Amino acid sequence: MSKKILIVNANPKTESLCKALSEKYAEVAGERNDVRILHLNELDFQIDLKEGYDEVIPLEWSLEFFQKELTWAEHVVIVSPVWWGSMLTKFKGLIDRTFLSGFAFKYVKGKTIPKKLLKGRTSEMIITMDTPPFWYKWMQGNVIYHQLKETILSFAGIKNVSKQYFGPVISASEKQVQKWFIQTEKLARKH
Repeated sequence: MSKKILIVNANPKTESLCKALSEKYAEVAGERNDVRILHLNELDFQIDLKEGYDEVIPLEWSLEFFQKELTWAEHVVIVSPVWWGSMLTKFKGLIDRTFLSGFAFKYVKGKTIPKKLLKGRTSEMIITMDTPPFWYKWMQGNVIYHQLKETILSFAGIKNVSKQYFGPVISASEKQVQKWFIQTEKLARKH
């Protein structure tokens, strides 16, 4: 059964391991599914919320496009690097600017927990890092996973079904990188 899959390459660089992994996932999953890929570096938008959510900032075209793609998708694949232990600024800005009340969630009068407006979707994460994954998960708190899974995706109703860590990238041999591509292919073939 074909799925609508949106792949988000959350690395802002024009060329990166995240981009290559995203494209490999798209190539393999695209054999049986309707797949779209979004590269963060191709989106142009203001990431700074100077007045928080007190002031409405009109969405730029690229943010409206992201919301349409997210609404279309049944499954979202996030391919992201870890920078300073967490999400990088532009990716966080994408979330801050688009996961808005009325789109991703809705406050309901008299209720403590908002209504999840993106319910019914699933996600998976492919995380790259220069830190050894075991060290990142157990000693540094696995911040990016908890932030994405619990405080963003789950809050909006998107259920994360898997996570994969690749690292340390900085010292990886070509043989190790090829293993990561094989693992990415395996993940993509599950759909």
